[in-house]
Amino acid sequence: MRILFITDNFPPEVNAPATRTFEHCKEWVKKGDQVTVITCAPNFPKGRVYEGYKNKLYYKEEIEGIRVIRVWSYISANEGFAKRIIDFMSFAFMAFWAGLFQKADIIVGTSPQFFTTWTAETLSFFKRKPWVFELRDIWPESIRAVGAIDGDSRIFKILEKIELRLYRRSTRVISVTHSFKKNLVDRGVNADKIKVVRNGANLDRFSKRDRDQVLEKRLGLVGKFVVGYVGTHGMAHKLDFILDAWPKEREDLHLILMGDGAEKKNLEQQAKRLKIENITFLDSVSKEEVPDVLSLMDVSLVPLKKSDLFKTVIPSKIFENSAMQIPVLLGVEGESADIVKEYGAGLCFEPENKTDFIDKLFLLRNDQVVFQSCQTGCLSLAKAFDRKKMASTMRNYLLEAVNN
Repeated sequence: MRILFITDNFPPEVNAPATRTFEHCKEWVKKGDQVTVITCAPNFPKGRVYEGYKNKLYYKEEIEGIRVIRVWSYISANEGFAKRIIDFMSFAFMAFWAGLFQKADIIVGTSPQFFTTWTAETLSFFKRKPWVFELRDIWPESIRAVGAIDGDSRIFKILEKIELRLYRRSTRVISVTHSFKKNLVDRGVNADKIKVVRNGANLDRFSKRDRDQVLEKRLGLVGKFVVGYVGTHGMAHKLDFILDAWPKEREDLHLILMGDGAEKKNLEQQAKRLKIENITFLDSVSKEEVPDVLSLMDVSLVPLKKSDLFKTVIPSKIFENSAMQIPVLLGVEGESADIVKEYGAGLCFEPENKTDFIDKLFLLRNDQVVFQSCQTGCLSLAKAFDRKKMASTMRNYLLEAVNN
């Protein structure tokens, strides 16, 4: 099978969309498929092109058997709605022209933003091939939920109409959550065309390990109970709430926030203003180094803003941290909480509820029976969501679309 995949995030970027796409494509190559990925110069999340790359008109490389084509796009930091739209549209336009000259049996466009799927639909029309909408986020609703756009505005209503049209005109929708599927069905999309392939963990790369002693000493974490967050520091993640609630007087506790994003500077300023000393901010690292940082953590922090929309999401860090048997402290309601509770992989607190957050934090800190039970649950969760299984399931759905 010849698969043409359109995505604006791909390694060496280390965010969830890049990781999912890469690990799925890598497994498909092992199955004998020819996989071509059209993406842009790596620049997420700072909006600066990574060292060793240039924002060229057209550039080809191969990564673990995957043919990668990088095209020019207007690159900006994740700041300002207008600039981000120009960024998305420029990539979609350039990806279309590059895709015209690639042979494919099926075309996949992945969200969060839907301009990549717009490209996939247009290529499908010209090539007379099926196309799949991989649904990773309900966009533009997700940007309305964080206050980045007015839900009553004309532009929002236009974007929403485009979104629904793309769902309906796709050959198949592959959603990362059952909640997303329900959302689409409730809005009139045919349930039969929607399949669910959740995120998962790469068990070859993420597994239980001892603390990295060199890194532990360098960061002054010896003897500390470490709570860590690894990921984008954005408006949706409510890390400002975590800083407001954090027990700064406890010398035995330490908070690590690793990553980049639009809110990082504000968070650093907030920590200084609140005089929080038991905290460390770390910049993003390569995907090979992420397990070293995770090894320092006793508890994995996964918060989101309190919103009905976020009840439908499942942060991918749940799976990776579970694979390393790091109990999850989850501040997300809905499908994510259901998974963590089902496997006993951690504790859940009500989003933006300080009292509940502190109670669950200290339960993990002080009760070894609860803590060890969560570690056991983490292993069960990770095995159930092995990324290789997820990749195989998605490939079967792609084959069905091609054959039909």
